[in-house]
Amino acid sequence: MKAKKQTHQFKTEVQQLMNIIINSLYSHKEIFLRELVSNASDALDKLRFKAQTDSHLMGTDTDLKIKITRNKDKNTFEISDNGIGMTLDEVVENIGTIAKSGTAGFLEAVGAAKNQETVTPELIGQFGVGFYSAFIVAEKITLTTRAAGSDKGCRWESAGDGSYTIEEFDKETRGTTIALQLKKVDTDDQDFTDEWTIRGIIKRHSDFVGYPVVMDVEKTEPVLDAEGLPEKDKTQKVIREETLNSMKAIWTKDKNEVTEEEHSEFYQHVSHDWNPPLAHLHLKLEGTTEYSALLYIPSKAPFDLFTHEQKHGIQLYSKRVFIMENCKELMPLYLAFVKGVVDAPDLNLNVSREILQQDALVRNIKKNLVKKVLELLSSMEQGKYETFYKEFAYIFKSGISQDFDNKDKIASLLRYKTTKSDGKWVSLKDYVARMSPDQKDIYYITGDSLTSLVNSPHLEQLKEKDIEVFLMTDPIDEWVIRDLHEFEKKTFKSAEKGDLDLDKQDDKKKEEYGSLFEFLKASLAEKVKDVKLSTHLKNSVACLSGDTNDMSGYMEKILKASGQDVPQSKRVLELNMDHPLLMKIKGIFEKDKEADALKDYTTFLYDMAVVSEGGKLDDPARFNKMIGNLTAGGIDQ
Repeated sequence: MKAKKQTHQFKTEVQQLMNIIINSLYSHKEIFLRELVSNASDALDKLRFKAQTDSHLMGTDTDLKIKITRNKDKNTFEISDNGIGMTLDEVVENIGTIAKSGTAGFLEAVGAAKNQETVTPELIGQFGVGFYSAFIVAEKITLTTRAAGSDKGCRWESAGDGSYTIEEFDKETRGTTIALQLKKVDTDDQDFTDEWTIRGIIKRHSDFVGYPVVMDVEKTEPVLDAEGLPEKDKTQKVIREETLNSMKAIWTKDKNEVTEEEHSEFYQHVSHDWNPPLAHLHLKLEGTTEYSALLYIPSKAPFDLFTHEQKHGIQLYSKRVFIMENCKELMPLYLAFVKGVVDAPDLNLNVSREILQQDALVRNIKKNLVKKVLELLSSMEQGKYETFYKEFAYIFKSGISQDFDNKDKIASLLRYKTTKSDGKWVSLKDYVARMSPDQKDIYYITGDSLTSLVNSPHLEQLKEKDIEVFLMTDPIDEWVIRDLHEFEKKTFKSAEKGDLDLDKQDDKKKEEYGSLFEFLKASLAEKVKDVKLSTHLKNSVACLSGDTNDMSGYMEKILKASGQDVPQSKRVLELNMDHPLLMKIKGIFEKDKEADALKDYTTFLYDMAVVSEGGKLDDPARFNKMIGNLTAGGIDQ
């Protein structure tokens, strides 16, 4: 009995995605073939891996390959593989709904693009929506598949019009075939039924695929006589299956034999990133620990770098047999952006992730790879390294907290802008080298933006003393400083918290202001834990600071923004005794401690400190009124 054909509607986000793909302009339409070949290669990898423990899956069909079939007269294109295949349920999950985070990410990235009509090639690969890229060139797609070990196949079909049909049917062989009814070719468009067009695309994008990509081609051959010898001037047209890719495992070659063009092509193959890599690392280690590795530093951060779905970029092989992708056991999280392959011939093919975590060989490989990647980054010329740092600093800095063994090496690669660098990046090493002999600490301040930090009142005394301060604007920097503590025996010291102790305090003047400070402290008891003479201020009248071990204002802001419960903490109100405003307030206080104006100006001082660090006021209208009064004529004594 024939199974009933079912019609389903695409989910809303998938329909949006398809509308974008179908209606957008592409300068590289050929990327659909790169994606379909990659998917077919993945299916063959999965079959070969599973067949290690279940030989029946492979059966007698052991010649694994990807076949391209084209028909110029019917304007059709077909790609098939004899890989793992899919069940009907898997087709619905992976093709019919693609209910993965990649879809939403793709739509968001397209929405953020400056040119809404153009979708760049890297978006297709990076968001895992490669199958849908076939709609760039096809007006209808028919997918037929049968899972290895199953006796039933299924057929999926869609014209990209908002719906698809799916049905079970009898398919003789395992694997997947994707048939495209191609759109009409315009004069300047590539013809995807043309032999040489296909050859060129496979050579550019899929030459390194580990399985033969084959296609039937027409050849002219001599006619042979009864003895098998060619007859003179007699030829015939024959169809021969020809392999289009070299299948060379580039990581097994001598590194001096691999060209930059080959590196670029292979990087695109393993990363689905259209941008060229920034740098590569080609290793071949022999001895007790034997492995080959070919790793790449991307030039652009992937769109999913900071999402939960972000994947590690290392593929693990053993004797050129694929074992697993996203191998996080070979590269720590802070280097998850590194792409490439590692081939360890002594590794068991049936190894699981759980076993990998305990495997001494894998731990040793990981240790060596991390060391080599850090050395590669250290050896980069300044411009190239800054390109890397702008893209990956946020995740790379997390290595300070994650990798104790390499903490010093990572610290030497950190870069920050400073109060004296004029927008340029400065290393910790360079900062320490230009410290004055009597400077004991490395000063830093954390906050939202460079502009607010460089103009922070907390830095006034430090600037007066010509002391350089690191300006740290990434939230991760709070954790970097917490776990780094020091560099080259110089302790990190916050420019916001604790006393700076740059000058000896005027005890006599401090005593003069003692009563006023006690009054202000009592009046602001619900908001501050202390009011004291400032060691930070030179020109401003007030700022908020914390004790040395307190949480910084920026850290508190980060935690609150992430939805965490942060205990209400009080700051210290620091006041500049040399400021004219404070002198006038002192005059009012000494004249009449009950004066109504004192209450207003007490709050005003606190509000001034809040505003100076970009905080929010409880009563902006009152603050605005006070500013107006001061501008109009100052405090009336």
